[in-house]
Amino acid sequence: MASFGQGSRGHPRSRGRTWSRTGPDRATLAVVGVVCAVAGFFVLGIILGPVAVVCGWLAMGRSWAGSRPAPAVVALVLGIIDTVLAFVRLAGAASPGYGMF
Repeated sequence: MASFGQGSRGHPRSRGRTWSRTGPDRATLAVVGVVCAVAGFFVLGIILGPVAVVCGWLAMGRSWAGSRPAPAVVALVLGIIDTVLAFVRLAGAASPGYGMF
């Protein structure tokens, strides 16, 4: 007799929910982060910068320990620079001089 939630296979649904990001998934996130960071220098830096930071952080495995793939670190650093520059441009545009220069 089958009971609810107590099957003989253990927990068949838990495998799909708790998957960890492996090599190809992390590499894809890192490349997406780098592309977003580079594109953010030209358009929509206020949006693409944080996206690059999140993609880089997820590609690093959400930790600072262990080996860090270079594209993930590049995405993280460029995303931070991109976000800071976007806020500087935004603050400069709000000043009475209409920009930094």
